[in-house]
Amino acid sequence: MVHTTSRRSILQLYGQREHEVIYSIQRVVLQRILIEETARYPNITIRFDQQCIAADPKENRLTFRDKTHGKEYSVELAPTIATDGANSAVRASLVERGYLAACFDMLDHGYKELTLPSFAGGYALNSDALHLWPRGDFMLVAMPNLNCNMTATLFLKNTGPVSFAALKDSQGVSEFFNREFPDAVPRIQNLTEQFSSNPQSRLGTVSVKPWQTLGAVLLLGDAAHAIVPFYGQGVNAAFEDCVVFDSLLDKHEQWAPLFLDFEKVRRADTNAIAQMSLENYMELSAAVLQPDFVLRKFLELELERRFPDRFIPQYSMVTFHPEISYAQAQQRGKIQEDILAELTLGESKSAQHRLGITDFALAARLIHEKLPVLACGSAPNNDSSAKWHDISRRPELIRS
Repeated sequence: MVHTTSRRSILQLYGQREHEVIYSIQRVVLQRILIEETARYPNITIRFDQQCIAADPKENRLTFRDKTHGKEYSVELAPTIATDGANSAVRASLVERGYLAACFDMLDHGYKELTLPSFAGGYALNSDALHLWPRGDFMLVAMPNLNCNMTATLFLKNTGPVSFAALKDSQGVSEFFNREFPDAVPRIQNLTEQFSSNPQSRLGTVSVKPWQTLGAVLLLGDAAHAIVPFYGQGVNAAFEDCVVFDSLLDKHEQWAPLFLDFEKVRRADTNAIAQMSLENYMELSAAVLQPDFVLRKFLELELERRFPDRFIPQYSMVTFHPEISYAQAQQRGKIQEDILAELTLGESKSAQHRLGITDFALAARLIHEKLPVLACGSAPNNDSSAKWHDISRRPELIRS
């Protein structure tokens, strides 16, 4: 749901089929599900309040701090699969000891979360949509939670004339929100108090080479390839890591070749989603309001209807087709952008009219020349083996 500067709201569908929706779930709920599922396995021991603080392959030592008692202790390192997130202590230890190189590409934007409480016994805004206030180089996003409140996130530059640094006091915050997001302000309770007390967080991409140390340690998920959130694929990418790793287990008898193979198979996809996530920020914050963007969406959906085995919008490939890899979606997406550019070249009429005069004979020739047939086509995905979709089968925990 796009909220324009004139207070008009425009619903833009993610896809064109009933199943082509995305789901919002609170992190704490997801964490609880994962812990409960893990606890079902008798050969797994879960230890809480144990903070990993260092890894040393040379000494074969993994060091923890018991947060309850404040004591430090060590266990044998090899093999360790480190999934300790974007701020991974294991990764930091390995970088410090020269086993890995890590690059942190931080955006000049940060974010701050605010809460929209329930309104008149229901949601403050339509709960069947992700709400988006695009404003060029900044934006506000709001998503529904299970308890009838909503989480709003402001993405804004850290410094500059329009930035977090410029919002120095309650008056400035109030004036900024009333000017840019007037229809959201009545729904945000205690806006200035929330803005003052809630933390400001950073945004960036983490790149690591290599992800492993010859059978001793493997970084997985955000520890290896944290990305910005603008494609909504960070958690999904980590789950896909697990699926790929699982598929390789029976092919190897030793950890070192398994870790090497995993990185070789997976790196192209994680590089692709990192790049697409950065590109999607510009689309979300600015492009969705542009007439050319609306035309492109019209045309993408029409080409998908006419050529379902060859043309699928990039967003749909990434979000609704797990059988299409991130790297493949990125590659085909670039080709499709070139096709769309050629089909709309030189036109200046309204999106609907421009769609009506599109040369579909030319479209057919370009698509058949440049886009090989996709084995999956564009049919709904009902493959129950797609393990990273299991969460969507828990309707009591999610909202569309």
